[in-house]
Amino acid sequence: MTNLPSMLTWDVFVAPPEPTVTDDLPPGAQQRLWSPISATLISGDRDAVLVDTLLTVGQARDLADWVGTHGKNLTSIYVTHGHGDHWFGLSVILDRFPHARAFAVPAVIEQMRQWSTPEVLASFWNSRFPGQIPDHIVLADPLPNHTIDLEGHDLVAVELGHTDTDKTTCLHVPAFGLVIAGDAAYNDVHLYLAESSQEGRRDWIAALDTIESLHPQAVIAGHKRADRYDDPGIIEETRQYIRDFDRIAQSTKTARELYEQVLALYPDRVNPGALWSSARALKP
Repeated sequence: MTNLPSMLTWDVFVAPPEPTVTDDLPPGAQQRLWSPISATLISGDRDAVLVDTLLTVGQARDLADWVGTHGKNLTSIYVTHGHGDHWFGLSVILDRFPHARAFAVPAVIEQMRQWSTPEVLASFWNSRFPGQIPDHIVLADPLPNHTIDLEGHDLVAVELGHTDTDKTTCLHVPAFGLVIAGDAAYNDVHLYLAESSQEGRRDWIAALDTIESLHPQAVIAGHKRADRYDDPGIIEETRQYIRDFDRIAQSTKTARELYEQVLALYPDRVNPGALWSSARALKP
């Protein structure tokens, strides 16, 4: 008798935009929001793997409740990249599912350390989300062979280099052509380009080319509009946004000009505050 791998399914949880504490508001805005953040659950017959664990204690608790409704044995958690909004909730998830193990590739673990030093936590995260960041920050373990086994199926970590930060990855599920892109792709949300030089933006486009070479049938963005389908067309949408930002950056002199002209091209994308951060970083 041959033991065939089980059929896999996937589901996406999206935490809504979160208010932040900051005086750096986009022109005309009364409040600054953090972009919606996604987490993905890949399930077999019995077991499941969670990708990313969100930012605040409240978001992570809601995510844990959602994972629980699926009735699966959570065996592994995968962290796509080092930005804290995609993994600070890890301790909350592990408290709820103590038999699960968290994994990331070594380069991402290095970024996790950098984004969670006491200085960065105090100056960046806790100042924006006072009282909301977990007190206990847990790092992932190195992922052996860049692969997680889920009931006979390989979930493969693919290193992408620079996207919206350095040393990012995606998780590829060849069984049904799924790519969980982390922040390499955005789905109808303004891109965060504040850490991307002109060279970095070229690297980001190259990372999108890498994802496209996997021929995915679905691509889950780390920041996405909750009700929008995970169509692989978001790869080209993200590429075009970067090209438009680059082009407009060359013909504008101030952050406000850059912000307003990109916003005019993309008036309906979620969270213009991310665009404001990008414009301010490029043209202080």
